[in-house]
Amino acid sequence: MTADLAQSISRELPYLRRYARALTGSQTAGDNYAAATLEAILSDRSLMDGEDSRIALFRTFHAIWQSSGQPVESEEGQGGREARAQAHLKGLTPNSREALLLRTIEELRHDQIAKVMQVEQAEAEELVQIALNEMSQALAGKVMIIEDETIIAMDLKGIVQAMGHAVTGVARTHKAAIELAHAKRPDLILADIQLADGSSGIDAVNELLAEMGDIPVIFITAFPERLLTGDRPEPAFLISKPYTEEQVRSAVSQAMFFASTEGLSVA
Repeated sequence: MTADLAQSISRELPYLRRYARALTGSQTAGDNYAAATLEAILSDRSLMDGEDSRIALFRTFHAIWQSSGQPVESEEGQGGREARAQAHLKGLTPNSREALLLRTIEELRHDQIAKVMQVEQAEAEELVQIALNEMSQALAGKVMIIEDETIIAMDLKGIVQAMGHAVTGVARTHKAAIELAHAKRPDLILADIQLADGSSGIDAVNELLAEMGDIPVIFITAFPERLLTGDRPEPAFLISKPYTEEQVRSAVSQAMFFASTEGLSVA
């Protein structure tokens, strides 16, 4: 592998891992797919020919994903949310979620999605719309927002409520987030990284997950690469600032979809 090719793959790999985790709802399963993609490229360098490195990398990933249909290596004891999610996925239109994530989270154009998925552009556009329709039918749930910027918090609240979900409240600090979650357990958490008092949204989320168990989390950050290192547990759902409404809606739908396979809380 040439130095230029290795550098280009290294640059795109964090975003491939983000896509893989959002697709599977699991860091381990997503990273297994990313690793399998790299192994395939090392075995056959021609997979990277003919396209820019990002499209070629995602196209190779998609071919592996299509051929397997399950995580490359099942997680030990996978009988919980990931397994139920995989069963639930079989009821959706094939390739629709993939197209939606490529469009909204990875911000590929429809013609680029078509190249990744090796379909016509018109089909890629149709798949994105189908996914939007199907994912919007997910169960409504309760969403907690951890965000210290008032304008952004209100914008997120409006988007979430317009989707039919209830917002339990907005927390601006680590302490407020813990108190809010204890007052009303959320089904989904939308969290910024840096909070008003200098505390970390990641620390607040980790504390909540340690106390409350598995709750889907979407992190919103201006520096996504800082959470895509592979050195520690990472969020399955991560969107970048500045975000678009389409990105938030897609991420919330994806995360709530996985939450619905577990069963939303009713308290």
